[in-house]
Amino acid sequence: MKRALAALTIASLAACSFEPLRAPRVEVPERYTAAPTLTGTASANVPGGDEQRFVAGKDIPADWWTLFRSPALDRLVRDALADSPSIAKVAARLRQAEEDLGARSGATRWPKVDGRFSANRVDADADALGTPALSSALPLNLLLASVSVSYTFDFFGATRNELDALRAEIDFERYQLEGARLTLAANVVTAAIREASLREQIAVTEELADVQARQLRIVERLEQLGTAALTDVVEKRGELADTRASLPALQLSLDQVRHRLAVYTGHAPGSDRLPQFRLSDIALPVELPLGVPSELARRRPDIRAAEALLQQAGAKVGIATANFYPRISLSAQGGSLAANGAALLSGSGAFYLLGASLAQPIFHGQELQARRRAAVAAYEQAAAAYEETVLLGFGNVADTLRALAADAARLQERAAASAHARGSYEIASRRYAAGGVSLLNLLDGERRVHAADILRIQAAADRYADSAALLQALGGGWWTDEGTATAPPRGP
Repeated sequence: MKRALAALTIASLAACSFEPLRAPRVEVPERYTAAPTLTGTASANVPGGDEQRFVAGKDIPADWWTLFRSPALDRLVRDALADSPSIAKVAARLRQAEEDLGARSGATRWPKVDGRFSANRVDADADALGTPALSSALPLNLLLASVSVSYTFDFFGATRNELDALRAEIDFERYQLEGARLTLAANVVTAAIREASLREQIAVTEELADVQARQLRIVERLEQLGTAALTDVVEKRGELADTRASLPALQLSLDQVRHRLAVYTGHAPGSDRLPQFRLSDIALPVELPLGVPSELARRRPDIRAAEALLQQAGAKVGIATANFYPRISLSAQGGSLAANGAALLSGSGAFYLLGASLAQPIFHGQELQARRRAAVAAYEQAAAAYEETVLLGFGNVADTLRALAADAARLQERAAASAHARGSYEIASRRYAAGGVSLLNLLDGERRVHAADILRIQAAADRYADSAALLQALGGGWWTDEGTATAPPRGP
């Protein structure tokens, strides 16, 4: 029997030789896009039309939203970061993870020491027990006080890996918190830009509707005089109705944006504490920091969070591996026993116990092997998720870079169209003053100016929003904030 147990133990230990885990494989490109990265964008002589330059190697400030140079926006973002329930929720998860590590660290790193005290009263019929001599000692008061100490040695890394997994959980929650802060700040910035754009679109649309109403009145008068067809009247009425129909939708979008901004800052949608934004109050960042692709994995909190999950999965593989090996524990207990004032006991009544135990898995029906294979599969899943997150990060930056270039080119064309429409209107104004064109033609030129302005405003707002999207895609500047970053990010 002893030989059989020894053979099984040797076989179990021999089965603990495992292949090393595969590290993630991520191809880091030399540049974000297939085409050479632009150093600057097109420009236009309109608000929001400045040339933007991409500055390689320049760090993003922790309060990156200040690049828009809007004190009201700065205050709103800071209010959101301080009062948002979503941030408070993630911060609480981080504190929970830290306390879990503290609890488990105290339970595994140091010996366990417990004190016990018990008091019991024992009575029995001495004659029935056949020991009449005990009748004088009964009832018996037993008092027991003891202290026990136990400790399990971590020769094969089970405890170490368990603590490493909990530390990785803390890292994950910390990066989740930084990611939530980055996302919230970006949401506030883009919502404020959206609000500013909608306000200007509503103002221009109302002016356009006013021009179209004046045109309609002229055409209706001409139709009554017989110099205009009824179809002209119907066409103008349709144009005016289309323009007026767009106003409720624009106002609804504005209200919804305001509601989102209130929620972002931890207030009810009906709050009146929000400032009103206009594009003229927000500056377009003209210098955008652009790090090299190899630095992106150190700067995006979602990539850092994926890395933490990968480290946690690796630690859990270590735990599953350590379960194949013996566990050695030592224990000691000492105390004192007293009965009826120690009258029945000789000496001091003190006692002690020393013990040691060794537990070696021998046969668990492939349970340990299956659990380790499951841990390895979870690690491989985390590795693939890490690779995917890094690639998606590269894709986000590439998309926003191309979007910024396209936004600048589109605004340049929209600005040119707006300038042409305005130039045509000015010519019509001079001809109208000289009696060369009718008021109807003049109003038609003014209508084209307003229509071109709406498209120009939309194109300018896209540049602002995509500038914020680029700063978010690059990871913001959380790693430069000493108040939130406890240590510089590690490489993957």
